[in-house]
Amino acid sequence: MRQAIRQPADKPWERAKMEQIVRADIAAFGAGRTDMANAMIEESGIRIRPDRNRGRSAGINPSGRFEPVTRHVFDDGWNSIEELPPFKTEVQVEKPRTIITRNTSPDISFDRSINPYRGCEHGCVYCFARPTHSFMGLSPGLDFESKLFAKPDAAKLLDRELSKEGYQPRTIAIGTNTDPYQPVERQWRIMREILEVLEARGHPVGIVTKSALVVRDIDILSRMAERGLAKVALSVTTLDRALARTMEPRASTPTKRLEAIRQLADAGIPASVMVAPIVPGLTDPEIERILDSARAAGALEAGYVMLRLPLEVAPIFKDWLLRHYPDRYRHVMSLVRSMRGGKDYDSEWGKRMKGGGPYAWQIGRRFEIAAKRLGLNLQRRVLRTDLFVPAPKQNEQLLLL
Repeated sequence: MRQAIRQPADKPWERAKMEQIVRADIAAFGAGRTDMANAMIEESGIRIRPDRNRGRSAGINPSGRFEPVTRHVFDDGWNSIEELPPFKTEVQVEKPRTIITRNTSPDISFDRSINPYRGCEHGCVYCFARPTHSFMGLSPGLDFESKLFAKPDAAKLLDRELSKEGYQPRTIAIGTNTDPYQPVERQWRIMREILEVLEARGHPVGIVTKSALVVRDIDILSRMAERGLAKVALSVTTLDRALARTMEPRASTPTKRLEAIRQLADAGIPASVMVAPIVPGLTDPEIERILDSARAAGALEAGYVMLRLPLEVAPIFKDWLLRHYPDRYRHVMSLVRSMRGGKDYDSEWGKRMKGGGPYAWQIGRRFEIAAKRLGLNLQRRVLRTDLFVPAPKQNEQLLLL
């Protein structure tokens, strides 16, 4: 086995477009020949063998858009390609200077967030955060699912940042980029330490997750919820176990997520459901069923986000779709482009979350009607900020001596 290293001819981003996937897309979408499209990708050498990416969703591991070269695996005739090991989860320690990330995006309801981890073992093939791994010199493909970064000092950094003079509390969102309750949290327990700091400081927090592991922290969350300081949303993309297994292989099963909503609600924690993302032509028929099931479990609020395919996510998703649902490729991608002005993605504020056009409008109306029928979103829970405990002043600290 050898690796062919190619220097990009043009701009670095030209490589990340992955011309092999582009050609396969033309074959599958234009001529309707998904068998030809799959053969083209197989022959290109960019697709990882199934036994190497077993239990993962991404079938390719393209170089990030900032890398100067691309690597393609090919058999040199010695059959040594069989020696390549399966991808295993590796976790490195990251030492950031700060832990609270700020944003000013006009179409996002929060202005600050925390990410205890970089990368996500859940491996959701559609994850819009995949391109962030390029900043680490790694691939948004299989690297994003298997080469993770943990921030064990997150709680200490958070306490320090909350202690800064003049800090004004507002809800901190956790789980907006990568899941704080992904499988490695069982060992690292970073999220629990963060919650302990937030509870001690009386600081509000909103959590989004696809993991039933969140119920581990019901003790802290219930105490915070009783004071109006916490709420949790479970993301449920599909109720189809087979689809969930291929699309988000290491996330909790749909049934486990619904049960987590039930346990949270029973503990007095405001629980909601996020139908996110809605994959057109694949999961959109399930919108009403998901909302019905979540409401029965105790969810009081609901939201949705349409599928987003920014940067390297598009070729990774297309390859997955060709491998698992080739018969739906043209239909799914046609609907995606109908919502994005003929493109795979449109990052315009206000449109990137919901899309535009007749199909996106129809999805929005279906969601609103179902939510109204079920009594969802009748009242939005606003978390309190007046219970925040600021850092003691210097003269107050001296009184302790």
